[in-house]
Amino acid sequence: MATIALRADERIDQLYSKNIQIIQSPTVFSFSLDAVLLGAFATVSRAAKTQIVDLCAGNGAVGLFVSGTTNGHITEVELQPRLADMATRSIQLNDLTDQMTVLNQDLLTVTDQLKKDSIDVVLCNPPYFKDQPESQKNPNPHLAIARHEITADLDHILGATSDLLKMNGKAYFVHRPERLDDLFAAMQQHRLAPKRLRFVHPKADREANMVLIEMIKDGKPNGVRIMPPIVVYAADGTYQEEVRQLLYGK
Repeated sequence: MATIALRADERIDQLYSKNIQIIQSPTVFSFSLDAVLLGAFATVSRAAKTQIVDLCAGNGAVGLFVSGTTNGHITEVELQPRLADMATRSIQLNDLTDQMTVLNQDLLTVTDQLKKDSIDVVLCNPPYFKDQPESQKNPNPHLAIARHEITADLDHILGATSDLLKMNGKAYFVHRPERLDDLFAAMQQHRLAPKRLRFVHPKADREANMVLIEMIKDGKPNGVRIMPPIVVYAADGTYQEEVRQLLYGK
């Protein structure tokens, strides 16, 4: 792997199951389990002609985690310059510059750079929380934008997703179950049909706190499949086997 200069607040972490290294910063952004689960949930063609876009890319985690499953090209779209720079250096760190590029671009104008109706797969780990006046937001603007819909809401994000996708192209999102009504409404508005859902539970006796969603542009309605749930932790607090393998490999 290449040698990359780090800023004072940065470190290099590794997803051992994928042999991917990624530049992280607790003061700006660090990926969490939702990015790992989304990367594993996404079904991406191996073909070199496949075009993939990772919206709300942050430091590039989801795209990096998918890179080993495809020979297609992955474009990371990230609004914040600091995060786009971290993603760029992580791509260099993993010697993936021939396969991945970063657009430091507002997703609201992403079709200025990427042709409409040209993308096979969109990946997205979006901000989970609405930007409401009473919402308590992190005083760190980098973290606030990553967690709250400050620069783009769910409708904007799904609109950009639909604009990018070819007919029958697929999108993969991770979100919070309590936002499913908003998700379904926005998906219908933007010609996106839900096809697979998989709920993620912190423990077997706890409610789901994440949901993974596969959607298809211009897909037929009433074909939703609910997959077996993911349970993250066993009763003793150790990772369940599926999650452990996603993090550390077999």
